[in-house]
Amino acid sequence: MSLPAYAGKLETLWYYLFRVICGLILFFLIAPIVVIIPLSFNAVPFFTFTKEMLAFDPAGYSTKWYADFFTNLNWQGAVKNSFIIAFFSTIISTTLGTVAALGLSRSEMPAKSLVMAILISPMIVPLIISAAGMFFFYTEIGLASTHLGVILAHAALATPFVVITVTATLVGFDQSLTRAAATLGATPVTTFFKITVPLILPGVISGALFAFVTSFDEVVVVKFIGSYEQRTIPWAMFSGIREQISPTILAVATLLVILSIGMLTAVELLRRRNEKMRGLSPG
Repeated sequence: MSLPAYAGKLETLWYYLFRVICGLILFFLIAPIVVIIPLSFNAVPFFTFTKEMLAFDPAGYSTKWYADFFTNLNWQGAVKNSFIIAFFSTIISTTLGTVAALGLSRSEMPAKSLVMAILISPMIVPLIISAAGMFFFYTEIGLASTHLGVILAHAALATPFVVITVTATLVGFDQSLTRAAATLGATPVTTFFKITVPLILPGVISGALFAFVTSFDEVVVVKFIGSYEQRTIPWAMFSGIREQISPTILAVATLLVILSIGMLTAVELLRRRNEKMRGLSPG
């Protein structure tokens, strides 16, 4: 949007000042993330820019930290655990969150505000408190230091994101479609899979992506509940910073940034598809 011809001095000043403020905010948010990318190609085991790097000397750059990540058995074990835990916790949280959102969308649902508050409480309660509570509870029932325990804990943390995302999708859901299907003789199961699921699928997938990222990025709960056998990528990065400083951590961080950008792109594409399906945008 360009500056209108009739804009006064104050409006012109605010027009440019607003853009400067937005640029500074974006720089504040993005700079700490972007700076790790060139550092991950450092030829020496330092977390600073060397003279060779600043002079763009090829000798100052190397991909050996990426090679270390892909060949180191410790890192590969963490990658395997991260994907296994994130995958199964995403399935559980997506299923539970979608069912809960469908129930909350019904007008006859009693105490919806209370139920919603309980469902999103893992987002509100400080994570360290949730982790401590899960540790004592899972220890009593024998799920501590197991993959199943970590999966269930991550599913509990990720479910609120699915509930909120699917609930937002259901706000514009036309209930007359399900009633029309019922009058035409469709069973509730047929109506659900033929009408409801296709319309809310973008929201479900978006919630699943948020759930996956939540599990993939979590470190506090897995440190409380898990053991070395359940170590994940964030755990390995956290331990690496405290125990052995290695630029391999920066290489892993760069790969995670790329993964996050891909997932955010997928979420945005799903959001646009959902708007088109609901007639909120042209096309």
